[in-house]
Amino acid sequence: MIQFFYEDCDKEVSINEKELLKTTQLIDIEGFKKGELTVVFCSDAYLLTMNKQHLNHDYYTDIITFSYVEDGIISGDLFISVDRVFENAIHERVSNQKEMARVLIHGLLHLCGYNDKTKEESRVMRLKENQYLLMIGFT
Repeated sequence: MIQFFYEDCDKEVSINEKELLKTTQLIDIEGFKKGELTVVFCSDAYLLTMNKQHLNHDYYTDIITFSYVEDGIISGDLFISVDRVFENAIHERVSNQKEMARVLIHGLLHLCGYNDKTKEESRVMRLKENQYLLMIGFT
């Protein structure tokens, strides 16, 4: 089950939650079972505070993922900065919805055990992100 919440951002932001639900298909494809997933859409300021408090990182990011994965069941909390995602969408020249799906896929891949600390890990993550974006209908 996946639940969406809004914290410190405009609830009227254009996010198609139904379309984003498609991203969770990757959990099955990666060989896991779906557990409890919470996605919190928030502001840059909100996520920066979390990044400082929980990870000791003093910089903006588009997503922070907290994993509660156990026994092959994917559960976690994903905090996504709407501000950062929409800014990245402009920079990448893609729709806000496509960039939001990419970031959510990125977080789900982390929950499935993928990392992006090295160049090679980042390359694999980007390939997986693109694969799953295509699968759910983004070209």
